[in-house]
This record gives sequence, structure tokens and C-alpha cells, in this order.
Amino acid sequence: MTDAALLDHIASLPHAKANFKQLVREMGAKGDGRTTLETALARLTARGDLVELRAGHYAVTARSREFAVGRLQMHRDGYGFLIAERPIEGLSGDIFIPPEQAERAMHGDRVVVRIARIEAPSGRADGEIVKVLRRAHPTVVGEFRIGRRGAYVVPHDERIHQWIEIPDGMELPPAGPPTGVPSGADRIGVTPLKVDAVEDLPGMIVNVELLEFPEKGSGPVGRVVEILGRPGDFGVDVEIVIRKHHLPHQFPPEVLEQAQAIPNTIAARELEGRRDFRDMPIVTIDGETARDFDDAVWVDRFPNGNYALHVHIADVSHYVRPGTPIDLEARLRGTSVYFPDRAVPMLPYELSTNICSLMPRADRLVLSALLEIDHQGAVVAQEFTPGVIRSAERMTYTNVHLLLEGDAGMRERYRPLVDRFELMRELALILNRKRVRRGSIDFDLPEPLIEFDEWGAMTGVTRAPRNIAHRIIEEFMLAANEAVAERLEHTVETALYRIHEKPDPRRVMEFEEVAAHFGYSLGVGAIPVKRFAITDRHRDGSKKRREIELPDAGLKISSRMYQRLVAKIEGKPEERILSYLMLRSLKQARYSTENEGHFALAAHAYTHFTSPIRRYPDLLVHRLMKGIAVPELSALAGECSESERRAADAERELVEWKKVEFMAGRVGEDFDALIISATRYGLFVELADLFIEGLVPIDTLPGDQYTYQENVRKVVGRRTRREFSIGDRVRVILDRVDAGERKLQFSLFDDDPQRSATHSRRRVSHGPGRRPR
Repeated sequence: MTDAALLDHIASLPHAKANFKQLVREMGAKGDGRTTLETALARLTARGDLVELRAGHYAVTARSREFAVGRLQMHRDGYGFLIAERPIEGLSGDIFIPPEQAERAMHGDRVVVRIARIEAPSGRADGEIVKVLRRAHPTVVGEFRIGRRGAYVVPHDERIHQWIEIPDGMELPPAGPPTGVPSGADRIGVTPLKVDAVEDLPGMIVNVELLEFPEKGSGPVGRVVEILGRPGDFGVDVEIVIRKHHLPHQFPPEVLEQAQAIPNTIAARELEGRRDFRDMPIVTIDGETARDFDDAVWVDRFPNGNYALHVHIADVSHYVRPGTPIDLEARLRGTSVYFPDRAVPMLPYELSTNICSLMPRADRLVLSALLEIDHQGAVVAQEFTPGVIRSAERMTYTNVHLLLEGDAGMRERYRPLVDRFELMRELALILNRKRVRRGSIDFDLPEPLIEFDEWGAMTGVTRAPRNIAHRIIEEFMLAANEAVAERLEHTVETALYRIHEKPDPRRVMEFEEVAAHFGYSLGVGAIPVKRFAITDRHRDGSKKRREIELPDAGLKISSRMYQRLVAKIEGKPEERILSYLMLRSLKQARYSTENEGHFALAAHAYTHFTSPIRRYPDLLVHRLMKGIAVPELSALAGECSESERRAADAERELVEWKKVEFMAGRVGEDFDALIISATRYGLFVELADLFIEGLVPIDTLPGDQYTYQENVRKVVGRRTRREFSIGDRVRVILDRVDAGERKLQFSLFDDDPQRSATHSRRRVSHGPGRRPR
């Protein structure tokens, strides 16, 4: 009997529950059949499709309104929410888990929850944790302390509210290599730190392996496995973030051994069956600091006037074979992670910056997309082939931009390539116009580029440059990815797509309400809503009825609506805030074996093909293009999406940490800022030109008592009726830096002489903050 058939059988029973003896009897499981049944039940329980309520008693979770499976998201105050993996009838939003029920699990754990109640019609629900399916934290990084009851570690992640007990004799790492020594393969690490006595540990940052996980009434127990250093030591912040997000960062010996055994040259037999592109003036175009070159391009014109676009991608799949140590480690990592001053690569450097990297004047194996494109940007012919290239030049975005802007020195230096770069620009603009015609959204949001000194301290933030050279590579890679997706859709039974689903109607409605204050709209018309009356129950026993509106799921929304609004606000003062809010209204793109299209690109089919050195899904797509079977592709799609989110969270956290450190010496300075959110807590602001965010608490707003009015999303003074809302530009003063929580607190600068004098005594003169005028 299959797993699905077993689930169907249990689901058909009263309350969708059964015990083992009952199943043995009803399914005639004897001898080996009994063992097979036990194995199937264990498998379904581990997967979360069943929950074992007590020994030998099972209930279906997969199709139940009583149980939900998902990831636990904790709040630092001890309560949490279950983010359910599947829709549940009548449920809207996440399931609230009160503190007393959340004790037995930790933030990020995959758990089974029994739903205690679903409140109609709001769809809000409470629940209790029944079982932990998968622990998110085999290790925890935090600060070592010694108290009256012995040693313990306070987790760096404030969402892990349980302190970790360290038993006697487990305070120092086990004997072996010195703690903190970086792997030679990944070049991530801090200066080795040798600690011989437990008395020297308090205040240090350590990594702890959990030996016992929390249960109701008992906390976690662990042992120290790494000593990273003291808070503030050079490089410790990166080490903390790496371990907090469980980023694999040290290559196992078998991976390094395999990587080092790969020859640095290409044998003649490896060229069999490959097209030779080595005599063509192919180039790479990347940033100044790039070291791994995934892609190279070439453009020409056919006799019929159409364009020839060749996109050559490093043939990583030739070197990384399924099931090998390098492949298993690449799958575990999922993606390279890029921090401001260093990287954690997906592949060992022997591959990522050597034999796989398309370095200039070196023979390299590639998988190539050869496209013929007409003057409307349509691909009229395409071919995919393994090949070999020899890149003619390692170009940078800056140099290509200067060349195309007429810089005499650059045009002379790259004279043989000037006509080809101009043809690249011509084709890129045609491809961009085609995307615009079909409704592709092109947010031109500025991205911060953090500047550092030689010690890794942040010295400033600038706007990352973006020019025509970036556009050229972006358009060429998009064209190749779309062409590959279309090919896979018609040639393989199950493919891997990069999908971007339509936005949630509720998010669209929230954006429309804000945009209306600026006189704009996406043009969706009147949003159909359903009204519900709900009762709020307060702790004092009082009740209050109110009405809520939920948008109808049938809302018709298209990417063209977003595109038109982006064009309408271009260059306007409100462009920054509305673009930011539009982006927040969209869903996150993800990987899937179901082709649901790409909303933001207005593409019928899309995938990732062009970065196999740094993204595992691209490597999988290369295998599919070569006809190599990829088992468990649906599960791999989920893993790749999770790895991507994990990397993005880690990158974002370290950048925010650096920003707070940068602002620590600027308490008392004042800055121009933009209100990006108004809440009952106060105003969240972003400093102009610095991309740094913080809170102006509502009780610090001057001259009046302010309240948040949810119906208009504004903070309003009770007496003066002065209003603050999203998009307002204000002047703020940095009052406090909370280094522990990495938060900044501001107050609104006003013209009161006494207040200004108070702040002036604390103000410092350096940096872009200006004294009040």
C-alpha cells in the first residue's frame, strides 16, 4: 500500500484517527506487511502528514482542521506564531502560540500544532504544540556567562528566549584544532583565540552544540564547541551571523580532496562533442571586485538584420557530478552568501575562482544559449550546446560604461571591441522595450553600497552605481533564462522554474489606501471586499465589537498596472516611498516544479540558468538541459528557496549590524529623513542618502499628545491635529543606539530653542549630519 492510500484510509475513519492494532487488522498486515506498515507510519509521522498523539495512536494532519504543520516563529516576549505550510479552512493569517505552549520548541522549529479554536469570521486562531518534527538549531551562538547556578549561554538571537545550561566540564571546546581557526578552503574566520580556563570565558561569544532541547518545564542543555572571541573584536560579527543562520562555511575534508584533485587544465577528450567558440571575441562584464565569472557574452548581426546573442555559462555540471561530495555540500549550502567584505562560497575556490570561472585568455568549458533575436526583441531561433570558449577580455561595468559614453582612453584601449559593445547596447535596449511592452515591472530603487576601512569598520554608505553596462548584462541574462525555461517546458516532464505569484489581494488593498493619499492608484478600480463583525476580548474581560474588511480573493491585478504606476511616479518626490511600498506588496519569488509564470517579469516561463557557480538551482537546470535525471526535484525546489531566504536574511542582518555600529558615534546629530511607516508605536523613518532606518517613538513627538488613527494610517495630534503619515519628509535627531538589539531611536527635530539647546550639547560635528538651521 502506498503512503497516499494509507493516508486516505485513516482520513476516512471517524475523526481521521486510528491506532496501530486497528490498522493491522483492517489492512490485513501480517508478517512483513506489519513491518512495512510500521515503516510507513514512521515515515508519514516524520514528514508531518500524521501525528502520533500517544504510543500507537495516529491522526491525519494533512487534511485536517484540527492540526496544522509549519514553522514556529517566536517573539522575544515568549509567544509565537505557527506559519502553516498549507491552507486551512476558515483560517486567516498565522496561528498564535501562547508562551506556556511555546516552551517546548525554539524559533524556526518545524512543529505540529493542535488548533484550539478558530475565531469566525476573522479567521484568527490559537494553538498548542503537539510535536516537534525538525529542530532548527543543532547549535546556538551566544554570550557565555557564569551565574549562581553555574555556566550558561544567552543566545544572540533574541527570538530564542531559553538560556542554555552548560554542565560542568563542558565549558571549553573538546581537544583538537585551536578554536576559531578558519578553514583554508573558505577563508572565513577570526584570529585564533586560545582559552585555557573557564574563568576567562564570561563575556565571550561561543557556539554551543545542543545536547538536550527544551521541553515543557525544562530548558536546553549544551556544550561549548567554539570560542569566537569578544563582542567587538574584528570579524566576530560575521562569525556570529554565519552561525546564527547555520550557514555551512567550512568544507569537509572529502570535499576539499575532491576539489584539489580536479585538474586546472582541460584534456583533449573533454572537448569531444563541444562546439569551439575560442576564436570569437567573447567577453565577461562584472564588478571590479568579482572573482567568480559565471557568464560571458557575444553579439553580432545576421545578414537578415537580426541579432545573434550568445550567452556562455560556466559548465559547472561537468565538474560537479550528482551524489559526489562537492555536489552534496553544494546542495547543503544552496547558494553563495555575500557579506559586505567577504563571501561564503557555494563551491570550493578550486572551482569557483579557477577551473569553472570564465577567466580571460583561458580555455573554459561552457553551456551556451545561442539566440537569434529580431528587431522587436522576439527570439525567432534558439540553440543550446555544450562548448569551449576563451574569453578575450575581463571587462568591468565601469569601463564598458565609460567606453559607451565616449571616453577616448577606453575606446582606444578596447578599440577592436568598440563596435561590438555598441551593438550590445542596441540589442539590450530592444530587449528592454520588449519587456516594457508586455508589462514587466522595473523598479529602479537605489541600493546601498557600504564602504569600509581596512579594519572592516563601516565608514559610509553610498548609492550603488547602475549604468548601461548593468542593463546590458541584465537583459542578456533574462533573455537566456527565459529561453531555457521555454525549452525545458517543452522537453522534460518535470522542470525547475523560478516563479513569482500574483500579489495577495490584502497587500494590494493596503497599498492602494496609502497610494490614494498621494493621489495615485494601481488602477484596479473598486476593490471588492467582504465585511465581518468581530469581537475583541481584552484581558480585563471587556469586549468590543468592530468591523473589518477583507478583500475578495478574485481581485484582478496585472504587472502592467504596477509598471504604469512606476512610470507615472518617476522623478517625483514620492517616487522613493511608493516604489518601496509597491515592492513590499509583492510576494517573494521562489523555485517550483509547477510553472506558474513570473508576475514581475510578465513572463510565461522563467528559470535560473546563468549562475551555476553561486546558485544550486542553476546547476540543477544545467543537468536538466543535458538530459540528466534529477530525482526529488520538487523537494530540491523547496530546499533552494529556503537556502536563498536564509542567505538573504544573513546578508541583511550583517548590513544592519554594520549600520548601527556606524551610527553609534553620531548620537546627537540631526538628519533629513523620510517616514516609511506610521504605527501605534510611532514613526519609522529612513535617513536620506544613508539607507538607515529607525523609530521615532510616538510619545516623543513634540508639542502635543499623539495617537495613531488606523483608518487613515496617520499619527495625529489630539489638540493641534498635526499629522504625520507615510511619505512625509522630516528632520530627526539620533537619540539612542541600542547595540544589543541593533536598533536606532530618533526624535523629531523642532524649533523649540530649549530642546535644540539640549540636543546641541550632545551633537558631534563630523559626517553628513548637519546642525539645525
